[in-house]
Amino acid sequence: MTDDSDFARLVSLACHDLRTPLATVHGFATTLARSGDLAAPADRYVEMIDAASAQLAELIDELSLASRIESGRYEPTLREADTLELSRAAAARLGEDRVHVSGSGAAIETDRDAVERGLAALFQSALRHGGLDSVGVEVDGLAIRLSPVTQASAPVVLGEDLRDLGAAVAVRLVRRLGGSVSVSGETVEIRLA
Repeated sequence: MTDDSDFARLVSLACHDLRTPLATVHGFATTLARSGDLAAPADRYVEMIDAASAQLAELIDELSLASRIESGRYEPTLREADTLELSRAAAARLGEDRVHVSGSGAAIETDRDAVERGLAALFQSALRHGGLDSVGVEVDGLAIRLSPVTQASAPVVLGEDLRDLGAAVAVRLVRRLGGSVSVSGETVEIRLA
């Protein structure tokens, strides 16, 4: 490997190659879980395998997205979206009892699916690394304000302290789409473009 773009291509290739065996594991685990023929504790083990394989698929997707962004090969699929609806959908991924969304949104052209996953990753990072039970999200047009974000967790949420893949990729995604992510006090502002 001679430069960062070669490494990014290598990571992208690895992500591609990992998807096939992972799809096999996930497919069979899902089939076994739905069959209802397994006795305890095997039924619970298969459910755990199914959930873990879905989580691995999401991690591979995030790593693949980061690779495409870093190598300059990311081509967003732009569709109309509303910032409030994106925030609500991201909150629903984590549980609306953990992420409370309010405010009013604005229409934008963006990569809806990737941005929704990215917002969920940022919300999750604030919860996990801040040791919080819940966070608030206030949407004001193109600005999405996430709080509280602890002083210790802010560098992780901003993708500066690389301890959370989802948050690091989300920040890169927002910036690649022309937006910004910044912190002021206990609030992280995600400005979509």
